[in-house]
Amino acid sequence: MATLSFTPIGTIYTPHTTLQNMPIQPLGAKGIRGKIVLNKAFVEGLKDLEGFSHITILYHLHKAEDYSLLVTPFMDTEKRGLFATRAPKRPNPIGISTVQLIAVNNNELIIEDVDMLNETPLLDIKPFFSKFDNRDGSKSGWLDDLWNEQKKHTKSDGRFA
Repeated sequence: MATLSFTPIGTIYTPHTTLQNMPIQPLGAKGIRGKIVLNKAFVEGLKDLEGFSHITILYHLHKAEDYSLLVTPFMDTEKRGLFATRAPKRPNPIGISTVQLIAVNNNELIIEDVDMLNETPLLDIKPFFSKFDNRDGSKSGWLDDLWNEQKKHTKSDGRFA
């Protein structure tokens, strides 16, 4: 298998300094602000981004070590296949979150609904486009049976620390 290498394009700063009690998804981090400091070499690539209300960011889960192919996800008590979950400990620890874009100021992006650790390495930024990114009639497997409004407030309990 080929080895890949990525260089962060910036850093995500959030108030979350430990995994304990951290939101596990952006919906559970409603209103929590953070910022992205993009490496200055990439500032030109932010042109026209301020017109979007949300962005999808990909980042390195830099504190995740090891992984298991069967995990007990935060919102469940049953073991599930890793790839049927969003558990952070993965063969390639890449996180993805859609956050609200509040402002673009030179190489800084003010964002809201942050669910990642402070000083997380940023890999990419993509605009959220509802016409492409929403799917009518989608199904969410085992999560459909467990979901209720309280689940969106689930916090990290250290099981993946």
